[in-house]
Amino acid sequence: MSLIRMRTRNGEYAGELCDSDISDAIWLSLPFTARLNMLGCQIYFEMPLDFRPDGGGATVFDAGDIAYWPGAGALCIFFGPTPLSGDDGRPVSRYPLIKIGRVIGDCSSMEDAGDRQTITIDRSF
Repeated sequence: MSLIRMRTRNGEYAGELCDSDISDAIWLSLPFTARLNMLGCQIYFEMPLDFRPDGGGATVFDAGDIAYWPGAGALCIFFGPTPLSGDDGRPVSRYPLIKIGRVIGDCSSMEDAGDRQTITIDRSF
């Protein structure tokens, strides 16, 4: 597992990336800063790499999941329900995403990060 640190205007969050080709490519591209887009309790932002993995993805996630959106070349962080979430409240994506990691600990305060604000992601050891 590779460790990352995500910083927004309202806090700092630790994360761990799974062992996979896309996770390795993301970790090697760090550090970077991007503008956030918020959709319900999901943050997503474009990545500074072009990686087109083979295979499908998932559309249902858990709060704290970090996923890669191949169609948009974006990283997604789920911290609660999305507009498509079902009765169980689990975050749902309209597009197939590839789960690549998890936020370590409580990430519910990501809601206060703010749309169009910045996020910086660094390697952590």
